[in-house]
Amino acid sequence: MAIFSYKATSIQGAVVEGFIEASDEKAAIEKIRNSGYIPIRISLSKEDVSRGFSLKSKRGNLIIFTTELSSLLSAGLPLDRSLNILSEISEDKYMKRIIQSILKSIREGSSFSEALQKHPDIFPRIYINMIKAGEAGGVLNVVLDKLNEYLESSKELKDHIFSAMIYPTILLFTGGISIIILLTYVLPKFSVIFSEIGTSLPLPTKILLSISNFLQSFWWLIFGLIFSGLILLKLYVKKPSGRYKWDSLKLKLFRDIIIKLETARFCRTLGTLLKSGVPLLQALNNSKEVINNQLISSTIDIVSKGAKEGQGVFVPLQKAKVFPDLALSMIKVGEETGQLDEMLIKVATTYEKSLRITIKRFISLLEPFLILFMGLIIGFIVLAMLMAIFSITEIPF
Repeated sequence: MAIFSYKATSIQGAVVEGFIEASDEKAAIEKIRNSGYIPIRISLSKEDVSRGFSLKSKRGNLIIFTTELSSLLSAGLPLDRSLNILSEISEDKYMKRIIQSILKSIREGSSFSEALQKHPDIFPRIYINMIKAGEAGGVLNVVLDKLNEYLESSKELKDHIFSAMIYPTILLFTGGISIIILLTYVLPKFSVIFSEIGTSLPLPTKILLSISNFLQSFWWLIFGLIFSGLILLKLYVKKPSGRYKWDSLKLKLFRDIIIKLETARFCRTLGTLLKSGVPLLQALNNSKEVINNQLISSTIDIVSKGAKEGQGVFVPLQKAKVFPDLALSMIKVGEETGQLDEMLIKVATTYEKSLRITIKRFISLLEPFLILFMGLIIGFIVLAMLMAIFSITEIPF
């Protein structure tokens, strides 16, 4: 049995906090509901989890807000009371001000979606359009549930990619620092000894000493060139033509990963929007925004044009020749059976799983390559130093 801390509210809107013992989170929620309260937030108590530092991102705040608002609306509380409760219990000061601003706008006569539009840094267009569709259909709580699923799955995928790249990044960073220390600190101490002896050094040692002297004398130039190069690349990528060429290069280098990633993003977004009642053309325009690669994003205009002409989604996507054959086949079946929204979400789930496997395989190849690369450089440095040391024994006394 575990101990959970929770926040809940009564039907009248009174907020209560406490602890409850249960076998898992579902059992804890059931116990809270049976006691006549509506659970808003539930988590393992501090005694059951290790303490640590956590940084809440805007996406994290958005997920918490969506989850809690969905719980309150599903329990039958009106929107204004639900927002009022969330503004009282929010632990993030910035998010508290946002919720209070939304509540104020609603009380002044704005709709929920109109109130969200005033805060584009927190609520993206896809979020607002889904809320608008939920308001029009009178199913706001259902739409919030779908939004919560969408945000959670997107966050899970992003976190997986981030965590997979942590070890290679650390490996590259520590290896680079080790090489710099060897070249700028350790090697110069040996070079003094070699210069005093006056012996002829082996070629690898001469090359290494030249590199070391260059780094010591012109390190500021190297850092300046790297910094300037990054700034110029950033400015170049901001231009439409530059972004297109940069995305084209990335697609050539990492085609399998990018195609699977963008397919999963597009299909999950489009499927969630259609399931929430957003019209097809509007859903396609919104789905285009979540695609980062401009080459793939530009093909969605062709799909939108085809859908406007009554061709549906499958035929224009097939003509675009961007998405994988399996995804296209599943989309075709979804259109034919009238279950396009559900099939799109299945496509997204399939490619998210496939993407995780591909990333795992890519990392498993990248790690030994980085170790070998760093090992060769450090090995060359050590070998050059040893060759110089051994050459000392050949000096005639």
